[in-house]
Amino acid sequence: MPPASPRSEPSAADSPVRRLYMDNAATSFPKPRAVLDAMTRFATTLGASPGRGAYAESREAADLMWACRERINTLINGENPAHVVFTLNTSDALNLAIRGLLDGREKCHVVTTHMDHNSVLRPFNALMDRGAIEQTRVPVDPCSGVVDPEDIRRAIRPDTRLVAAVHASNVTGSLQPIGAIGRVCRACAVPLLVDAAQTIGHLPIDVQSMGIDLLAFPGHKGLLGPLGTGGLYIRPGLERRLRPVRWGGTGSVSESDRQPETMPDRYEPGSHNAIGLIGLSEGVGWLLERGVDRLWAHEREMIEVFLRGLRQSDGTMLPGLRLLGPPTVHERVGVFSVTVDGLAPDELSRRLEDDFGVLTRSGLHCAPLAHGTFGTTPDDVGKQQAGATRFSLGPFIQTEQVRYATDALAHVCHEVAAGTPASAG
Repeated sequence: MPPASPRSEPSAADSPVRRLYMDNAATSFPKPRAVLDAMTRFATTLGASPGRGAYAESREAADLMWACRERINTLINGENPAHVVFTLNTSDALNLAIRGLLDGREKCHVVTTHMDHNSVLRPFNALMDRGAIEQTRVPVDPCSGVVDPEDIRRAIRPDTRLVAAVHASNVTGSLQPIGAIGRVCRACAVPLLVDAAQTIGHLPIDVQSMGIDLLAFPGHKGLLGPLGTGGLYIRPGLERRLRPVRWGGTGSVSESDRQPETMPDRYEPGSHNAIGLIGLSEGVGWLLERGVDRLWAHEREMIEVFLRGLRQSDGTMLPGLRLLGPPTVHERVGVFSVTVDGLAPDELSRRLEDDFGVLTRSGLHCAPLAHGTFGTTPDDVGKQQAGATRFSLGPFIQTEQVRYATDALAHVCHEVAAGTPASAG
């Protein structure tokens, strides 16, 4: 029998769904029905390459894709939908921004933070290895994972050409003060590149008021579109400094063998992922219809429920449990990474899935400096114990599902503390 616990043991019958998906930080699931319907319609009745023909189906596909740009531009309060450039994903968008601004012809300096993802760290390191840049990686508060904007200011040098900052950590959910960082960058006349992989679609973003010059984002996470979609918003005027990193056919200005200067064709060679972008448009439409403010209020409620579920009736943390990052609602998004003393992160994920049907992600989450901040790298704790187990919320998750997940986690914590093997489920 499992050990006694301050709460009842969850069972498969208690779960609001047979499989509880809590890996929305990797990709959102499920998608709104309108996303699937739009993609099915394109695949079965439209099928044409946007802008590659004068016939009705091609024109309609182009119109649908333009509507996606307009919706995203509205969502982030951009200045011009033509400056919403489609990419394969956030990593692709970040590479366009970084390689487009830092062409290597003149050595310069860049700034990033210890919470940033490998999608920023690796492009910067590749440029550093070529001798093209020097970089400063700004540490963060070791408890909250939040960076001090004044530390960003102190890191900026006369030769700094770019500041890159993640909006919210994919490890801890730590929400960075992007508006304050944007003001620092504007005062220093340095472009700010923001990685919005964990925030766009979850909470309100205003690129103008926040001082964001370049916003890299996924289509398949908070925007509720399919995998293989993403984008980079480029502040109007910055395209004069941001060179393309790919060249090819655009279906426009075909009489010239030079890449068009017009937006967005300057950065979008080749045929688009039309079916994915048309699905993405419906995901963004779903968000706009319901209101991101309202969805963010719901997520914050779920964050509070999750955080409460990590504590016992006396207010102490579950036995052996450690939460990485902010312990309160106001400094985070719905991304939670935890460790349990004596249990490897992948084993915790396995128990949660096998016994309770709760789906999480374990590992180092492509963010080694973030894990280094919290002492969870292989050098800190050994290869088997390295990393953490991550839960992440989506807009369709409700209170009873969050409670089920934290009850499952509580049960595992009590089992491990008592030295009792997990139940068979």
